[in-house]
Amino acid sequence: MQSSDPLRILIADDHELVRRGLKALLSSKPGWVVCAEAATGREAIAKAEKHRPNLAVMDIAMPELNGLEAIRSISKMLPKTEFVVLSLHYSEQLVKEVIEAGAHAYVLKSDADRDLVLAVEALANHGLFFTAGATHIILDGALKKDSIPVGLTPRRLTSREREITQLIAEGRSSKEVAGLLGISPKTAETHRANVMRKLELHSVVDLVRYAVRNCVIEP
Repeated sequence: MQSSDPLRILIADDHELVRRGLKALLSSKPGWVVCAEAATGREAIAKAEKHRPNLAVMDIAMPELNGLEAIRSISKMLPKTEFVVLSLHYSEQLVKEVIEAGAHAYVLKSDADRDLVLAVEALANHGLFFTAGATHIILDGALKKDSIPVGLTPRRLTSREREITQLIAEGRSSKEVAGLLGISPKTAETHRANVMRKLELHSVVDLVRYAVRNCVIEP
């Protein structure tokens, strides 16, 4: 990206009013252009492939595929794209997930009107931006010798298993999961069994609780 080129921004959030607000805020800055919007993680990946943004502002909890998984996919396709993650809250595990996914900025939705522009400016200048609470978590974790390793679970799920986890938690049947992911129902059932075993869960209710607790889906 040349200094004279506009900063092309993708906004991904499943709430239209939120997208409108973010677009109005970001578009007001000289040289910044919102080139695309998306309401789901899968749509964000498709829009990123088509419009090739320099930066993406990503909600975490989105239908079908959450923001962190979308970031992982887009990063493989567009390694130079930067990411600002938006979230309703933060925790040590969530902050670590954000960093592992490849995002260099983390902003609370409640602070977006104040911090989002600062975060985008930081990334545009190859810097970092984390909301104050998240920064404290990062520093505290760095100082702890027994800090929890980065990862969704102690026994990590594969990318496909994380997708399966979200879809099941959203109430999709194995047949629906198979159709969305282009796999056979039997393969979907196998992935489902592996997820339950790795997470040591015994029911879909337990899986939903896990998904909400880890911000895979919204409560």
